Amino acid sequence: MQSTLWFLTRASGIVAMVLIVAAIADGLVFSGREAGKQRLRPAWWLDLHRGLGGYALIFTGLHVLTAFGSDLGVGIAQIFVPNASATSTTAFTLGVLAMYGMLISVFTTWPKRLLPRKAWHVVHLVAFPVAIVTGIHAYLLGTDARAPWYTMLTLVLVAVAMYPIGLRLTGIYRRRRGQELRELQPIAADRPGPRRRAVAPARRGGSR
Repeated sequence: MQSTLWFLTRASGIVAMVLIVAAIADGLVFSGREAGKQRLRPAWWLDLHRGLGGYALIFTGLHVLTAFGSDLGVGIAQIFVPNASATSTTAFTLGVLAMYGMLISVFTTWPKRLLPRKAWHVVHLVAFPVAIVTGIHAYLLGTDARAPWYTMLTLVLVAVAMYPIGLRLTGIYRRRRGQELRELQPIAADRPGPRRRAVAPARRGGSR
């Protein structure tokens, strides 16, 4: 039983990390209107984003419960109180902070946004440090963190997160550049153009 819980702890933590990164990537694509969003309805992207965040929270809860039930020395204090663990203090503290950050990010959004848009946007940005802290937590405590497949998984997750970030930054640049060009067009239209010399119409017929 203990070995089964230990396996579930590892597996649920990895799945939760993958879902967190997927939710962030989908949120960036949805909010930035990039990467072919015209082919799918905006509601589809939003539902997917909320679903990924909800499943990430569920697997985080499973990760916490199985860690508590297995023989890992994880008690109530280590789960809910930062800096309460006597061993691997930094790793456990980062896990607690990531859990609280995920709770804030998910429950202020799903199933309904609970804050004004500007305040919600600032709070929702906590998902980015949550993903980073989760990765560090998994690296410090995970028994598979040094395995080649885990290294490849980490690189894939970084690429999945960086791709929509790159799309978002290039989209912001294109929109700002387009706005600057639109602002310059009236100025160019008001400038007087070069005067053209009037040309007399040519006479019909040859000279006599």
